[in-house]
Formats: sequence, C-alpha cells, structure tokens
Amino acid sequence: MRLAFIGLGVMGAPMAGHLAAAGHTVSVYNRSPEKARAWAAAHPGTAAAETPAEAAQGAELVALCVGNDEDVRGLVPQILPALAPGALLVDHTTTSAELARDMAALASLAGHSFLDAPVSGGQAGAEAGRLTVMCGGDPEAFARAEPVIAAYARAIRLMGGPGAGQLTKMVNQIAIAGVVQGLAEALHFTRRAGLDPAGVLAAISQGAAQSWQMDNRWPTMAEGRFDFGFAVDWMRKDLGLVLDEAARNGARLDLTRQVDAWYAEVQGLGGARWDTSSLVTRLEPPR
Repeated sequence: MRLAFIGLGVMGAPMAGHLAAAGHTVSVYNRSPEKARAWAAAHPGTAAAETPAEAAQGAELVALCVGNDEDVRGLVPQILPALAPGALLVDHTTTSAELARDMAALASLAGHSFLDAPVSGGQAGAEAGRLTVMCGGDPEAFARAEPVIAAYARAIRLMGGPGAGQLTKMVNQIAIAGVVQGLAEALHFTRRAGLDPAGVLAAISQGAAQSWQMDNRWPTMAEGRFDFGFAVDWMRKDLGLVLDEAARNGARLDLTRQVDAWYAEVQGLGGARWDTSSLVTRLEPPR
C-alpha cells in the first residue's frame, strides 16, 4: 500500500521502519525535518515530506503517532484533503476518547475512515514489532487496517466503536500505575530488610507476583537506571486523560489519583524524562 507515517519519536520511528520493511511505499513527516530526512536516508525507497499534507498525498492509509489531543486535532484537517478516496487514518497517539470520536466524525464527513489505535509495549515493543494495539472504530475499517498494523504488532483487537481503543488504553495505564508503585515499594522494603534484590527477584518472579514490569524493570530499578523509553511526563499526560474520563463516568480511582501525585513528586526531583519505573526514587535516591 501507499502509506504515510506522521511522528517519528521513539515509538513512531521503528513502527514506520517495520512498514517499510514489509514492502509498503512509505512517506514520513516529523515536526523536526532533520529527523524525517535521517529516517528516510536509513530506509531506502522511502521519502521524507516537508508537510503533513505532502506526506499524505495519495496515501491509502496514514498512521499518526504524535504527542497529544492538540497535535492530532491540528494534523487531521491538513491530512484529509490529500488522501486517496476512502482512505484510512490510524491514530496510535494516546488521546482522549472524545478526541477520537471527533476525528472519526470529521474523517467520515470527508469520505474516509478513522481508527483510534493506541499501543502498549513501549520502545522495546516498537523496535521488536511486538506491540499490543487496542482499536476503536468501524469493523470494516479495522479489517482493512489490521494487516498493515500487523507489521509492528503481536496483538491487535477491535474494542468497539470510536473512542473504545482510547478507553482500553486508559485501563492499561491504570493497571500499570498500580503495578509500578507496588514494585517500587517492594524493592524499597527488600533493601530495608537487608535482602539481596537479585535473589528476591529470583525467588518471587515465578509465582503470583510475576508481571512484565517485574521481569523487565525490577533489575533496572535496583540499579538506579531509568532510561527505558516511556517518560514520566507522558505517563502523567495519560493519567490526566484517565482521571478526566473517570470524572465523567463516575469511576473511583483512588490509587491512580495517588500515583499520579507521586509522579508529580518525581518530576520535582528532576525526573520528568525518567521512565515510569522511577517511582522508586521517591523512596530512595538513584544510585
């Protein structure tokens, strides 16, 4: 297919790379033009565009992976007039469900389809092509997009109509926030109790306490390393979306609200760009 990819950050750049490797014709756009040019130079047969509309010109599918609601709201009106008839917009940005519904309606008016398709799996998952993608939108549009998304995903699921993908991503972030705080306290307790963190991990990671976060972040937390992709600033953005949605639907999210406040403390410690496992720095300074 003729594709465009908008946003070449730590997630978008490898995702776009998998599309190129799958044989699609890919044009890319990034707010920093030099990043788009460097990406295209590293992927023969692709092109770097100077504007979003240029990247999307004649595209059958455009994927976005940018920062927030405002970014998407600003980009979609530029992209829609350039698309091939009946094209797909697949938004991998984590946004509000309201934004997703608005963009789906806007795309429909222009004769196109829109899927909200936030991802989970972090930078490592994007690089390995093993992301989890949760989608909201029309089933027919999902069926057309799924084989393309499969280039960088190991699990893709349609969760419902427009906005359902974003709501599912909110569930994902709620679960992660609680798990990471639990790991931070467990590691802190381990040290206070005079136990060896590596030995504790070996003892408990094969039982009921096991999780992806434990397997991948306990060792790096113990070493005071917090440079693994998904930053505290972005987690706070996501948790803000969660708490706004909870205010609308009446969900009680006591732990999520508290963890968000603790992430604010991490920002105050200078950890805005540390990864989310840096919650432990509230309890003990990095080594």
